[in-house]
Amino acid sequence: MIGIIGGSGIYQLEGLADKHWEAIASPFGAPSDELLFGQLNGQQLVFLPRHGRGHILSPTDINYRANIDVLKRVGVTDIISVSAVGSLKENLRPGTFVIVDQYIDRTISRERSFFGRGCVAHVAMAHPTCSRLSDLIHQTAQEIGIDTVLGGTYLAMEGPQFSTCAESEMYRSLNCDVIGMTNIPEAKLAREAEMCYTSIAMVTDYDCWHPEHDHVTTQQIIKTLSENAANAQTLLKNIIPRIHSDSSAPACSCRFALDNAIITPPASRDPEIVLKLSAVAGRVFKNGKP
Repeated sequence: MIGIIGGSGIYQLEGLADKHWEAIASPFGAPSDELLFGQLNGQQLVFLPRHGRGHILSPTDINYRANIDVLKRVGVTDIISVSAVGSLKENLRPGTFVIVDQYIDRTISRERSFFGRGCVAHVAMAHPTCSRLSDLIHQTAQEIGIDTVLGGTYLAMEGPQFSTCAESEMYRSLNCDVIGMTNIPEAKLAREAEMCYTSIAMVTDYDCWHPEHDHVTTQQIIKTLSENAANAQTLLKNIIPRIHSDSSAPACSCRFALDNAIITPPASRDPEIVLKLSAVAGRVFKNGKP
């Protein structure tokens, strides 16, 4: 099942049939909103507005653990994240979609893991997004004429304020491509939950390093955001059938990320923590894996 997490400009998915909103409880607290269930061309989907309907949550206030947990609980296996970003490179112009494959984490106020005291795990994050999903999205975007770049480093900042010029130049010196506020810890939590995750980063404007940044008006940014949202809707409608028919999905390594990752032996695990992890780590607990 595909789950879509919509960020700025993507608060709903158009064209869904038999849709309904449903509240799903999580032991990690309240998610951003109810989940929107529906069908697109006969295929079941789940949509979650990352900031809540009406954009009521700042990036820091989002409960990322609850968001990933509820998606896992309803059977989501593949997550497509859609979010607005600023560009840190001249060639990544507003309107470009970047299929992110790396992150640098500069956030400071977020719960980064499902695991911790009572049940410790160390999950590999060398390649934090699913290359299988990313390749499918890039191929589809090329075929339908959407300007998309495969691969790029996303600098995750805390926000909600934007960067200073000095910070923006520092991030550019780290060879980052785009800057945003929401993909971390989202991507890392999806990996801990053994879910395939990919990110479509939609460039709305250049970050403040750019000499023409001050000349960009709010109206221009909103216009680009609207155009990005329309292109994202088109891309999602075209990519969903391909993901559903991908026969290689069950063997994807993302779905076995917890194999040999949980360090705490069964006898030492806190039963209450294990219960909280029933969705995230249910596969390994059920199979008695370390």
